[in-house]
Amino acid sequence: MRVALISDLHANQLALTAVQRDIARVGVDQVVCLGDVATLGPHPNEIIETLSTMGCPNIMGNHDAFLLDSALIHTYTEAPVVIDAVDWCRDQLSADELDFLRGFQPTMEIDLDGHGDLFLFHGSPASHMDDLLATTPAEDLDRLLGGHQAAVMAGGHTHVQMMRQHHGTILVNPGSLGQPFKEYVSGRQPTLLAHAEYAIVEGTSTGITVNLRRVHLEKGALKAAAATAADNPLTPFLLQQYS
Repeated sequence: MRVALISDLHANQLALTAVQRDIARVGVDQVVCLGDVATLGPHPNEIIETLSTMGCPNIMGNHDAFLLDSALIHTYTEAPVVIDAVDWCRDQLSADELDFLRGFQPTMEIDLDGHGDLFLFHGSPASHMDDLLATTPAEDLDRLLGGHQAAVMAGGHTHVQMMRQHHGTILVNPGSLGQPFKEYVSGRQPTLLAHAEYAIVEGTSTGITVNLRRVHLEKGALKAAAATAADNPLTPFLLQQYS
C-alpha cells in the first residue's frame, strides 16, 4: 500500500502539476491531501478543479477553514497581507467551489495492508492550527496527539518537511507542495524554496517506509505563474521570492 501525501498547496497549480507527474512516474495506490489548498497563491480555481478531478480524500486545513469562515483567520494572524490574500482568494471562488471545501474532513485513517495504520490530520488531531516540529518536546507531543496511536501519523501546516520517531510512532510532515519554507518561521516572513514537497508512505511485506520527496521547479516559471494574478495582494511577495 503506497500512499502519497500532499499538503499546503496554496493555489500553486504549477507545483501540483509537477508533483502529479512525479507521482505518476513512481506509482502509488492512493493520494491524500492534508489541506490548505486554495489560498495565498495565484490559482485557487485551478487547484480546486484539479483536486476534484483527482478524487482524492482531503483533510481540512486552517486556510480552508478561513475561506469558509472569514472571522476565523483573526484567531490565527493579524498580518494584513495574509488576510487580504485570503479574502482575494475567497472572492475568486464560486459557491460550488466553497461547497467542495466544506466536504473536507478533520482526520482520516488508512490501513497500510495490515502493517499498521496511517493516521492523518493537518496541524494535529485536535487542531488544524497546531505546529508539530522535530524540536517539539515529547511531553508536548503527547498532549498534541491526544492519545491517538498509529504506526505512522502525518500532518502538514508548518511548511517544513519532517520525520521523527515518538514512542514507536513515525511522525511525518510531507512539507508544502505550494510554498515550502527554508525554515520554521512561527509567524515571521518566510523564505520560499523553489521546489514542491510531498511524501510517500508505504506498507510492504517487510514493514513500513517513508520517503520525503522534492520536485524541482524553475524560479522563472514560478514567477510567471504568480504574475498571472496581479491583483492578488501576495503577488509582490511571491515575485520577490522567485526573482
